[in-house]
Amino acid sequence: MSFDGIMTRAVIHECEQHLLNGRITKIKQPYKTDLLLTIRANRKNKQLLISANPSFSRMHLTNASFENPPEPPMFCMLLRKHIEGGFIREIKQNEMERIVTFVIEGKNEIGDVSIKHLIIEIMGKHSNIMLVEEESNQILDSMKHLPPSVNRHRTILPGREYIGPPKQHKADPLAADENEVLRKLDSNQGKIDHQLVQAFTGLSPQTAKEIVHRAGLGSTEKIAASFTDVMKNVKEHHYYPQIKSTDGKEYYSVIELTHLKGSTKVFDSVSELLDRFHSGKAERDRVKQQAHDLERLLRNEWQKNKKKIKKLEKTVQQAEKAHDAQKYGELLTANLHLIKGGEKEIEVIDYYDENGGTLIIPLNPEKTPSENAQSFFRKYNKAKTSLEMGKKQIKQTKEEMVYLEQLIQQLESAAPSDIDEIREELSEQGYVKKRAKKGKKKHKPAKPVLEKYVSNDGTEILVGKNNKQNEYLTSRVAHKEDTWLHTKEIPGSHVVIRSNSLSEQTLLEAANIAAYYSKAKDSASVPVDYTKIKHVRKPNGAKPGFVTYEQQSTVFVTPDEDLILKLRDSSS
Repeated sequence: MSFDGIMTRAVIHECEQHLLNGRITKIKQPYKTDLLLTIRANRKNKQLLISANPSFSRMHLTNASFENPPEPPMFCMLLRKHIEGGFIREIKQNEMERIVTFVIEGKNEIGDVSIKHLIIEIMGKHSNIMLVEEESNQILDSMKHLPPSVNRHRTILPGREYIGPPKQHKADPLAADENEVLRKLDSNQGKIDHQLVQAFTGLSPQTAKEIVHRAGLGSTEKIAASFTDVMKNVKEHHYYPQIKSTDGKEYYSVIELTHLKGSTKVFDSVSELLDRFHSGKAERDRVKQQAHDLERLLRNEWQKNKKKIKKLEKTVQQAEKAHDAQKYGELLTANLHLIKGGEKEIEVIDYYDENGGTLIIPLNPEKTPSENAQSFFRKYNKAKTSLEMGKKQIKQTKEEMVYLEQLIQQLESAAPSDIDEIREELSEQGYVKKRAKKGKKKHKPAKPVLEKYVSNDGTEILVGKNNKQNEYLTSRVAHKEDTWLHTKEIPGSHVVIRSNSLSEQTLLEAANIAAYYSKAKDSASVPVDYTKIKHVRKPNGAKPGFVTYEQQSTVFVTPDEDLILKLRDSSS
């Protein structure tokens, strides 16, 4: 992960500029591993996101909005009790490690000054957030508890003394000159970038590779010069916040990444960079954890339907061959007078053969001639019914597969708040059992919350990200003269432009949103149909979210995530 000691230093520098001596006015814990602090400083409100997410641990200022749980977690309530209303007097980094301490001055129950430390350890799956009493160094509580059974040398529990992570005994990269760097390197050992990571605190493999790349194929002296040059910029807080996109992957840094090829997007601030990079990633990770059972169920159902279609197609093929049974029955009926009884077969003239040939028909010697004929007719009628039912079931099964694909796509683009709506729909459709809510009164179902965007010319664009939202948007919210959009023959969201007349720019922006919230999100030149709401209909008995439409036109767009974020920001 690119959030190394250098990134931590850059974020702290930015926080000092915006938050120092600010007052903590609100504390929220929107998710199990995330904190959101609202801080009033320099006559402005700022939001600080602190995350101990195992995959996306980080800390930065943010403009994003988060939904709060109905009841705040215990850790959030404790923080509100001890540090809400307190002032941030200092923000410090433990050497060049990814450990940050907020020194917060507040008042205790009797009005005396009380100093608390909010300690953030950004260490991947071991990330944690702790509130510590300064005077006693006692842990008041932590986001994650670490009992002695897990680590007896470093117990993280309320009432225990706070002990930091074991020291790495590495050198400070900001204090090192070229001679010290040279002493740490062994040109005969190879893998110089690995040696730099092992020798100096706060260096990620990505930063080390960049230092070595800048030195070219030169000697260790050039590498040492490259190292001190990079660290000079870090020491003086000269940063270059950027995201590098290469081979379908994104990398971020506050140091210019010249060793990576591909497109570069530069940001005005470190927090803006981190907000953009993690936008949606942590949310999708949470959705994946919350909806893992639903996704597995949907994919299993899809596979079952795929196998079912193969069996049905085989049945249809066999039924289509049963037309011979009707022919045998008719020929036998025409030649009943030739059958004496007890024959195993009979040769008759084939009236269906233009050349007037003969045909041998197998018989059951235990049946009468008339019974043999009726047996063939029954076989034909059974095959005819199987053929009709088989084709009907194939059509229904294919429609269900499209429905399941749509739900899978909706899970991939869902926010955590959307999961309950999708789960409720699956319950209504009989895929999952309804979850019983004990001890709670039945409330009137809340209206689905739609995603809102604003185009560059100020036109409102609404998006339904699941079937309940899609139906609510298309059937209840939209007016008949509004413009409706959907990816052509591709599972995706309903998008509505709230305007009787629209510009070409707004149409393309809305089409971009429709393509982004579809299965073709990562494709280029995605076809998007658009028409007036009055031309959109839901057939009787159709699956949730399914509609038909007419008088449509089509535009082709390539989803642009930066544009989506810009349009979303302008709506907040």
